[in-house]
Amino acid sequence: MAGVPRDKAPSGSAVLAGPLPERLLTVATRLFAEKGFEGTSVQEIVAAAGVTKGAMYHYFAAKDDLLYEIYHRLLMMQTSRLDRFAGGEGSAEDRLRAAAMDVIETSFLHLDELTVFFRSMHLLPQNKRKAVRAERRAYHERFRSVVEEGQRAGLFRADVPADIVVHFFFGTVHQLTTWYHSGGPLGPHTVSHYYVGLLLDGLRHTPA
Repeated sequence: MAGVPRDKAPSGSAVLAGPLPERLLTVATRLFAEKGFEGTSVQEIVAAAGVTKGAMYHYFAAKDDLLYEIYHRLLMMQTSRLDRFAGGEGSAEDRLRAAAMDVIETSFLHLDELTVFFRSMHLLPQNKRKAVRAERRAYHERFRSVVEEGQRAGLFRADVPADIVVHFFFGTVHQLTTWYHSGGPLGPHTVSHYYVGLLLDGLRHTPA
């Protein structure tokens, strides 16, 4: 993972070669990240994907369906991976470390998707915002369960509520979209290790 660059959508024939829904999502992600959700028209999306509006509406009824699907797919992927790490072998600390590293590194691989979402979530219709919040809540609860397991086992300090730990950690992860740029002095893998180290150091018991 060291030195993983910020994802960029393929251009030209690479975009046109994929299945139509994937092409639309790839193009929409790139355009939303570059121009903003409100600044991107449906016509620009279909033109860049090389399809008609009718073809797009066959899969996505509206532009905000693309916005929802961009984040939904990322979150479902990360949730599947979290379930695997959280339910794996090792102590709660081992599994929390692996899960935390994974969510940061997959976030680095999908910074455009995260940028688009956190800039534009408020523009989703109420029903889609509600669905996204429910999905995020389920993800956070699964992560929190590993923290709580470590607290019950005496591996982590119990004087800080697990909810605070989860909100603090994911708040810092979400802020990656505001400051990280590829080509800087720190690569994604290094940043991930710093973040996870701070998380675990904060959970360990302090000497009397």
